[in-house]
Amino acid sequence: MNGRTSNGELGVNELNPDRVGFLCAAETRAPPQCLHSRGPGGHGKVSGEKGNRVGRVCATFFYLSRARARLVPTSFSLSPEAPGAVAGAKNNQREPAAAAADTGGPSKWPPFTGLSPGKPDAAAAECEQASSRMITAAEYGNTSWELLVKVDQKEGESMTFKLRVKGDLHVGGLMLKLVEKIKAPQDWSDHALWWDQRNMWLLKTHWTLDKYGIQADAVLSYTPQHKPLLLQLPNMKTIRMTVSYSNVVFKAVAEICRVLNIRRPEELSLLKRADDCKKKKKKDKNAFLDEILDMDDLNLSTAGSGSPAHSKTMTATYDPENGMPLTATSLWFGDNPFTASQPNLPPAELAKMYQPLSLVDKTAINAGWLDSSRSLMEQGIQEDDRLLLRFKYHFFFDLNPKYDAVRITQLYEQARWCVLLEEIDCTDEEMIMFASLQYHICKLTTSTEPLDFSDEPEIDEVEAALSNLEVTLEGGTTDRILEDITDIPELADSLRLFRPKKLTLRPYKEYWFVFKDTTISYYKNKEASLGEPIEQLHLRGCEVVPDVNVTDKKFGIKLLLPVADGMNEVYIRCDDETQYSKWKAACILASKGKTMAYSSYRSEVKKIQSFLQMKSLAPPPGQSAPNVESMDMNAESFVSPRYAKKQKAKQLTARILEAHQNVARLALMEAKMHFIQAWQSLPEFGIKYYIVKFRGSKKEEILGISYNRMIRIDMSSCLPVTTWRFANMKQWNVNWEIRQVAIEFDQNVSIAFSCVSCDCKVVHEFIGGYIFLSTRSKDQNETLDEELFHKLTGGQE
Repeated sequence: MNGRTSNGELGVNELNPDRVGFLCAAETRAPPQCLHSRGPGGHGKVSGEKGNRVGRVCATFFYLSRARARLVPTSFSLSPEAPGAVAGAKNNQREPAAAAADTGGPSKWPPFTGLSPGKPDAAAAECEQASSRMITAAEYGNTSWELLVKVDQKEGESMTFKLRVKGDLHVGGLMLKLVEKIKAPQDWSDHALWWDQRNMWLLKTHWTLDKYGIQADAVLSYTPQHKPLLLQLPNMKTIRMTVSYSNVVFKAVAEICRVLNIRRPEELSLLKRADDCKKKKKKDKNAFLDEILDMDDLNLSTAGSGSPAHSKTMTATYDPENGMPLTATSLWFGDNPFTASQPNLPPAELAKMYQPLSLVDKTAINAGWLDSSRSLMEQGIQEDDRLLLRFKYHFFFDLNPKYDAVRITQLYEQARWCVLLEEIDCTDEEMIMFASLQYHICKLTTSTEPLDFSDEPEIDEVEAALSNLEVTLEGGTTDRILEDITDIPELADSLRLFRPKKLTLRPYKEYWFVFKDTTISYYKNKEASLGEPIEQLHLRGCEVVPDVNVTDKKFGIKLLLPVADGMNEVYIRCDDETQYSKWKAACILASKGKTMAYSSYRSEVKKIQSFLQMKSLAPPPGQSAPNVESMDMNAESFVSPRYAKKQKAKQLTARILEAHQNVARLALMEAKMHFIQAWQSLPEFGIKYYIVKFRGSKKEEILGISYNRMIRIDMSSCLPVTTWRFANMKQWNVNWEIRQVAIEFDQNVSIAFSCVSCDCKVVHEFIGGYIFLSTRSKDQNETLDEELFHKLTGGQE
């Protein structure tokens, strides 16, 4: 549509845009300063204000068309003062006269500077630079987005910020941007980014947002990594401690144990209380359990100046070479509140905590162990949540009264509560023995006289090193070697044997037994011992379980012998304490592959005899029975509520005081160690129960996991079906897709099961954890092989 104005000039609104575009896209090297069009008298010019507007339109179309062809100048702009002029690059400017010739007069605006004729390479380079700058500016809105970040401050307040970011921004740069925008004068060094939607920490600050997969819909939290946590210790006391929520639980527990001065932190972990137990506990408030000790308020001396800012409590300093503490813990026993045993609760308070537990109930308790390979936040633990710090792996290594005051005390407390709440079964006689030890420990702890820890047995480092060297060399002297080779002791005596079978009673039959090396052979009688035995029992790798009742004069030994498909049970009955001590000590050494020639045989016999003496209710020779009337003791506080109902208080007090005569001379630490050893001797010690389904079976069964074996238990009868030892395990793996654990043993025995009462990761971690603990040795220092632990327990999810 080409029209003319009243004075013959072509108006700008009458221009054909297509025609202008084609004119501007011509092959000329320079754009026209004004558009020539046919007027009434031939060739006319668009001039004046309209001409300026036309020139601006023409120049715009020209540069747009050139941009598509990648032939735009380095930069251009339309001067706001002169809309028709074009300001270009500063190279190869045209002469003002040429510009005046095009416009019909002198130019008062800056001349056009366009492409350089004769220099195509330089022009192309300028075009590329200009194009890249123009694309970056144009596309910036499309490649960036606004990211929402919530900032948590120490005072509990939270702020929300929006940051414009791009995918190639790394996490460290994002944190720097955020802190610059917050403009708050505080230390942000402990803060890190948490992605709640993905339930993960962004701790790799060199990773970009694209690598993490963060997009515009993400909401991040800039929160402290160390936060307060309520921890219930094994002694049932609750402390408030600042712990790391970003480290994996394995590292967090190691830090907690370092603050509390507990060696061997790999034996402990964190446990979530079962939901049903929580509801029952809320009904009855217990002042003993509700008391919270804030670790930041404790005025404890720190052993080292290099402790972190968030840890204001006592820390132990260890020698980096041998791993032993630089200062014996006995020097600050009185300053540490965790070395003192807690007083026993009144019977009414204890009854509120007691709940009869079936085997199925115990499976719910053990399902709450946290994953050691993930952090607290990743497992849903929030600030000021309550967790239980417990000894998870019942495989206690290198218990030393000189260095493990807190560790032994907390271990004793966990064992004590385990007995009082009947989380482990024990006989009436064993309950009285535990009660007598508790009474003795309580009596020493609450004594008005100051505790003198100098009476505790001291272990000289030089003597310990020499003893370890002698054990390592396994009899380095000539006499020891000759004794081991030529003079291996034997045991020969008349004992009774029983092999349990289904639907049968226990008819013990008497045989003549001969114990030599690590093998038991039994014959029909003593005269037949010169010939072939009826059977030989190879004890290497077996399990030795006591079956003793001192009051009833019952001294039995239960042997679990490893076979291809599990374990075989054999019961041996002895006549008296002396015979029982010798044969049991020999069986214990043989299960470890040692003979009675080892020097530890005699000490093992004495240890067993001392344990039997503790179980005896008769006072030792030379001591009279205690006067019950003159004693002020609340006997119900030292036994489980169920057992307290069986007997009258006066009878119970008399039995505890009679048993106390056998332990009355023990020192405090020695009494705690005796309690722990008696706890370890119980048949169900250390077994964690889980409900599983074995491959090929439709019914649910119970799997028990101990430090050295796994037990398949029938759920209805609660009787063991099969036992597998870790020593015979070849490999195990987890199918994470179907959540199934598969284990392969020697002699082509393999099992597979899926977990019902918990995630299979919990069972997998128990198996790998016990295998990891079995690799420890005394010649290692305190440094943990965390990588090996995660390889054995972490899995490949």
